[in-house]
Amino acid sequence: MYAVVETGGKQYRVSPGDTIEVETLPGEPGSEIELGRVLAVSNDDGELLTGDAVAGAKVKATIAGHGRAKKILVFKFKRKKQYKRTIGHRQNFTRVTVKEIVA
Repeated sequence: MYAVVETGGKQYRVSPGDTIEVETLPGEPGSEIELGRVLAVSNDDGELLTGDAVAGAKVKATIAGHGRAKKILVFKFKRKKQYKRTIGHRQNFTRVTVKEIVA
């Protein structure tokens, strides 16, 4: 059984027991949450339910922790103009463990 959920503007395919990193979510590590919109659910029979059939579906998860990704370097350069800029960026994320899918 798996579900497709949307959170933080991205879509993730999750199954019970999976651990994923999503955009930062409010909450303390160890707290229970429900992941955003459920777009599709595949049940044990192999059927893929979408649209109105998954209107009441929920994905329950637990926040495992918060963190920051590796640094990405952004380098801007314009030739012949002596223009150079180096900027670093680290994205925040929340690590989430999926507990169950309620369809």
